[in-house]
Amino acid sequence: MRSRDYDADVIRASGRPKPPPPQVPADAGLVVEEVMTGWCGAVVACDKERVSLEDRHGKVRVFPLGPGFLAEGRPVALVRPRPAAPVPGTRITASGSLAVEGLTARVAVGSRIWVEGKHDAELVERVWGHDLRVEGVVVEPLDGVDDLPSLVRTFAPTKDRRLGVLVDHLVAGSKETRVVAQVTSPHVLVTGHPYVDVWQAVKPAAVGIAAWPVVPRGTPWKEGVCAALGWGEPWEGWKRVLAAVDSYKDLEVPLLQSVERLVDFVTVGPA
Repeated sequence: MRSRDYDADVIRASGRPKPPPPQVPADAGLVVEEVMTGWCGAVVACDKERVSLEDRHGKVRVFPLGPGFLAEGRPVALVRPRPAAPVPGTRITASGSLAVEGLTARVAVGSRIWVEGKHDAELVERVWGHDLRVEGVVVEPLDGVDDLPSLVRTFAPTKDRRLGVLVDHLVAGSKETRVVAQVTSPHVLVTGHPYVDVWQAVKPAAVGIAAWPVVPRGTPWKEGVCAALGWGEPWEGWKRVLAAVDSYKDLEVPLLQSVERLVDFVTVGPA
């Protein structure tokens, strides 16, 4: 008996290129699953490059448009829908989440998000500040991650007092990767991005440049960038970079995904 699932010549058929998945507009309310992470949610926002998916708990994550999604169990490629008028009375935060109106200050919970420095903290606040105030989560800057294992032990995380850590330049073979490998608590999540400095996680177009300059080895990165672009001192350059960020649309996807994973992790309720 010949199965209807196969061509008469199985070897020849296996060499045929698969047709691309059908394109589906990322319309608001469309429920899809992102294949790599298993994240399932409804579309709540979309721009020309990225789509925001909100799960059943109200958490939002951002993914690049294109293939890699399932709709009703079938592979699809999400594309930007035709622009539609916003629903009256709704407001989207800088992170792409639905704003909580009438928000009042909430006492900080025990969980924390640590970032490497002041610039990282200011960038996270600019985009995710509203979301974190809703949850009562505080972002604290560190002076690098060299002492991260001992700082984690001092913090003493638990299932009800979680810790998320955002690390710059978290790539294979880096010093940061070796330090992070020493953190093994199940109540700590460390994520990172591949950029030398968090400045690079801001899209060059947002700050009006074609690309971030290549800084020679041995030259401090911020100083090298400011010298190449004529931005003055690093504090002056950072003011320019931060002012250029209005929302998640101005940030690169690796940083968006890393921060949103941390926000999800530290805002999970007690088990």
